[in-house]
Amino acid sequence: MIEAWTWPTPNGHKLHIMLEETGLPYKVIPVDIRAGDQFRPEFLAITPNHRIPAIVDTEGPDGRPFKLFESGAILIYLAEKTGKFIPTDPVARYTCLQWLMFQMGGVGPMFGQYNHFANYAPEKIPYAIERYSNEVKRLYRVLNKRLSEAEYLAGSEYSIADIATFPWARNPQRRGVEIEEYPAVKRWLDAIAARPAVVRGLQVLADRASQAPLTEEQRSILFGTTQFAPR
Repeated sequence: MIEAWTWPTPNGHKLHIMLEETGLPYKVIPVDIRAGDQFRPEFLAITPNHRIPAIVDTEGPDGRPFKLFESGAILIYLAEKTGKFIPTDPVARYTCLQWLMFQMGGVGPMFGQYNHFANYAPEKIPYAIERYSNEVKRLYRVLNKRLSEAEYLAGSEYSIADIATFPWARNPQRRGVEIEEYPAVKRWLDAIAARPAVVRGLQVLADRASQAPLTEEQRSILFGTTQFAPR
């Protein structure tokens, strides 16, 4: 059984989709990041970085419970545990891991920074918004070039590289991106969105998702003094 400590964010959806795709039995443990659940001792015992998602595999590699945080590491672990969505051929495997790292080091952080400065920052800073808007569009161009050459990011087969990137790349209008300018990305997004396991994964905790403006307490939890307090 996989305990999925998670919330309906792009990084959370990576885990939800992977669990649905692999068919592993799992239990969802909501971590309400607006309420500060990520700072609770039981969650910090799994991840000292207090970020979702994290997992506990009750039947880990040695048959004992195994804790793991960082979404990229979790995807690799679950892929290797099940033998699914990661190639075994060395060239294909490292191509897959290359694009997974592209998401972890580029798409996630840069899209997240745009989202913060465009939607959450109390002061609108034109330089920051322009910088991250330009970087978001550059990354979509990189994706479009790759997906003009291959059906999926790792090549001909759907993989954890796609599972990691899809939750961030979908809904491009939220980042001021006209998806028609990136036809290969649009083709790829539509194909992945149609997968039954992806549809199910995106429904995990969907009733908890909120677009309501942040309260001052929630802002402190996510971006302010609560977020940065020593633990």
